[in-house]
Amino acid sequence: MFERLGRFVVHNPWKVILGWLLATVAIVLMAPGLGDVTSQDQADFLPRDYESVKAMEVAQRSFPTANDATATIVVKRADGQPLADADLATVGTLAEAVGRVDAEHVAGAVGPPTPSPNRTVALVTVGLTGAPDDPELLDAIPEIREAAKSTLNGTGLGYAVTGDIAMYADNADAFDTALVVVGLATIGLIIVLLLVIYRSPLAALLPIVTVGVVSAIAPGLISWVAQAADLRVDQSLEIILTIVLYGVGTDYILFLLFRYRERLRAGDDAKQALVAAVARVGEVIASAAAAIVIAFSALLLAVFGAFTSLGPALAIAVVVMAFAALTLVPAVVSLLGTKIFWPSKSWQRTPRGTAFQRLGRFTGRRPAVVALVSGGLMLALAAGVLGMKWDYDQTGQLPSDTESARGLEDLQSGFPVGALNPTTVYLRSDDGQRLDPAALNAYAASLKDAPGIGGIMPAGQDGSLAGFSQDGTAARINLLLDRSPYAPESLDLAGGELRDVVHARAPDGTTAYVGGISSLFADVRDANTRDLKVIFPVAGLLIAIILALLLRSLVAPIYLMAAVFLGFLSTLGATVFAFQGVGDRPGLSFMLPTILYLFVVAIGTDYNILMIARLREEARLGNDPRTAADLAVEHGGPSVGAAGLILAGTFASMMLAGVAFLTEMGFAVAIGISISAFVMAMLLVPAITALLGHRAWWPGHGDAAGNGTALPTAEPGPVLTETR
Repeated sequence: MFERLGRFVVHNPWKVILGWLLATVAIVLMAPGLGDVTSQDQADFLPRDYESVKAMEVAQRSFPTANDATATIVVKRADGQPLADADLATVGTLAEAVGRVDAEHVAGAVGPPTPSPNRTVALVTVGLTGAPDDPELLDAIPEIREAAKSTLNGTGLGYAVTGDIAMYADNADAFDTALVVVGLATIGLIIVLLLVIYRSPLAALLPIVTVGVVSAIAPGLISWVAQAADLRVDQSLEIILTIVLYGVGTDYILFLLFRYRERLRAGDDAKQALVAAVARVGEVIASAAAAIVIAFSALLLAVFGAFTSLGPALAIAVVVMAFAALTLVPAVVSLLGTKIFWPSKSWQRTPRGTAFQRLGRFTGRRPAVVALVSGGLMLALAAGVLGMKWDYDQTGQLPSDTESARGLEDLQSGFPVGALNPTTVYLRSDDGQRLDPAALNAYAASLKDAPGIGGIMPAGQDGSLAGFSQDGTAARINLLLDRSPYAPESLDLAGGELRDVVHARAPDGTTAYVGGISSLFADVRDANTRDLKVIFPVAGLLIAIILALLLRSLVAPIYLMAAVFLGFLSTLGATVFAFQGVGDRPGLSFMLPTILYLFVVAIGTDYNILMIARLREEARLGNDPRTAADLAVEHGGPSVGAAGLILAGTFASMMLAGVAFLTEMGFAVAIGISISAFVMAMLLVPAITALLGHRAWWPGHGDAAGNGTALPTAEPGPVLTETR
């Protein structure tokens, strides 16, 4: 099938290119954008039966502005002394001044200034019109700061505007700069490395152009599918989509160009070499794409909606990229011929004495040693998982030299650390009757001694502990946790014991729900944990089935998937050593397992498929298992190594961003891809296959000589013998 496809594309390049151009123009002009199907609210992705979502539904129904964003002005004396009554009066003037700010999205100051129990700081809460993740609210922060500056100038009082929106505003430049740096570094790195590998500007630019075409098509197709299936996608999709396309696109194009160059060195003419390359690599690319599509599609089993929509979206992009690698790229190369490698002449001769030839010889001669060393290294790194902890503190991931970070530090000197994001208890009347204010305030007071509670912030306009809806059938109480609302202990509390206490003490005739950021992330954590337990095994089983069909073997898929799982654990372990050990961080980002699943498990499987396919091909040519491992590493190693180096380097560039989460993500994926390419695919898999020999291909024994169409190797047997 792939040989027929190769012949059609190679001999009809202009038809193929024209078809891609027409499809690109049509989709760009007609398809909706990703913004039309994007949601920014994490609660949108949780099922309705989670408690934090039920609390949000009460808030939206009974307190229309409850989910609007706020900014907090933290005021303290410049000399560090407690605030006097005159100082509090000045803070009251500040609240009035901010309330008069004529700026879009500023709704005014909420309530009177709130002094801390030790009077070291006072808070002014500024109401904003819009959701906390609405980017348009960022423009309001400079207006609030200007009002605070002009009001407090010369009063001896200092201020800092903090809160989620202020943090986003302070770090917007950092993230924008990070994205520019990462984008430029990614493209620059791909071009530089491909120039080093091929010494040709055309070969270096081919992946950039191809990914650019697919990047124009894929979002439209994803949006059409999302609209048809009534799905919402997470705002992070666009960034992840770009990285996935560059990752798999560069891999597939490298696989094709390396095999094309190998056939040229074997003496094929340009057209014949390209057809042979598509025929051989087509099966590998199709199988690798199928494995990735299955891995991504397994996310449909998630209960967390962001994963549910992310999987199909990325699967669509990978399918388009694989199709482009097998049609558009060969069509372009067919027109250019050997000029694709211009001005280099290296395609005309096979290098001798290379590192991959030496590595292949050693693997073939000492497979047990190679398996022991490579497997032992991965096991040693995986040991780090035993000390792994998760970090849900988003504020700890941001730079610490901003005004919002300083405000958070000032706030914690006078209030419980949970003051910035209170855990809100919502109550509703079961029979629709008005709630009793006295009973609700007594209930609120009883929660002061609940586990993990550092205080209660007044919720009523009159300063009472409980705030009531306009019809009096619902109430809210703001609890302040005694630790960071993102701390694992806070999530344990808000998702467990605190809910039990809140439910048990609720007045008769009412139903209580625990809401707020800690409760929300507790539910997100539970959903993530459940999803990972389901998705990983299902995806592993489905990928193993793909491998079994490709290889007609039941043995090889078992050790291949075991190697992938070990690679995942060793990546996590290495990241633990780097960030919890050397870096002294409290834990790894809770999003890291999913990120590693997407980029290391799914994409890293490509390298295994390429190597195992080459091992089978060499065995079919009549080579014994050890010689097959030798030749597979020699001929397949360069493409695996180049693809792994480029993809790992792409993610490593994220470490230049200066943002903790991006640094952690860049390191983890870079080390994971490096392990997948250079340790697992290049060493462990060939060594185990050599040790198992014919048994690795049971029961189909697709390694049997003559089992399949054989192509001559790049170098005839006698020459290979002489160079050894």
